[in-house]
Amino acid sequence: MESNKKLTVIIKKKKKGGVGGHHGGSWKVAYADFVTAMMAFFLLMWLLSMTPQQKKEEIAYYFKHFSLFKEGSGTNPQAISTQPSSQINIEPAPPSGPATDGDLQQAEEFKEQTEKEIAERLQNLKDQVAITFIQGGIKVDIMDKVGTPMFALGSTELTADGQKLLALINENIKNTKYKVEIEGHTDAVTYSTRQYGNWELSTARASAARVALEKDGLDPNRLIRVSGYAATQPLIKENPYDPRNRRISLRLYSEETDGKARSPRSQQPQQK
Repeated sequence: MESNKKLTVIIKKKKKGGVGGHHGGSWKVAYADFVTAMMAFFLLMWLLSMTPQQKKEEIAYYFKHFSLFKEGSGTNPQAISTQPSSQINIEPAPPSGPATDGDLQQAEEFKEQTEKEIAERLQNLKDQVAITFIQGGIKVDIMDKVGTPMFALGSTELTADGQKLLALINENIKNTKYKVEIEGHTDAVTYSTRQYGNWELSTARASAARVALEKDGLDPNRLIRVSGYAATQPLIKENPYDPRNRRISLRLYSEETDGKARSPRSQQPQQK
């Protein structure tokens, strides 16, 4: 035997499973993230199921049109209306209405006929038209609604729905002898650029409505005035950001009144 032979001692170190092993913790973190995401997803689905349809349309409208790169674009947070679209609170005016009994009868017939045809032919747009009596005549408001605007966003181009409503109302105007005044109105949301603001936009939209009415057969000699008021005359006074404040107003006057009864700024609609 070789007594002087050296013995080599080999020590083996057994590594226990780390974070990636069978009993590790990394998969637990991933699983926890997955469960948290699923909880958030189902919470979102529940919230959506409990949200009224109008609010869903407003949210969809916001994300469809919002842009960080376009000045004044998007929807102001206050623009969300809590009032149903079918309800319009208009300050009552002192009893006035059309000037004579004949004018009143004509106004009532126009109102009844127009509302009936809109309900029959454009049922999905009927809550976007409000017809009221004013001093010396009638006022027809054609309003925006979330999802169905009358004009393209920040534009003077009438949408298909806007064209349909104007054309139907114009059919009934042409059957009368009313003189017509056209007003453009915006809400308080600013779409302004250095060259173009709400004053220009409201005036241009009123003019676009005039062009559409004339192309559809309205006699230009029956037009009294075309004007824009920006956001100075909101229809929904308690919420100047309400989309229904974006509208075209057609003021119709009998030949006797001829639009001279009151200044538009001093007139208040009369509910009937």
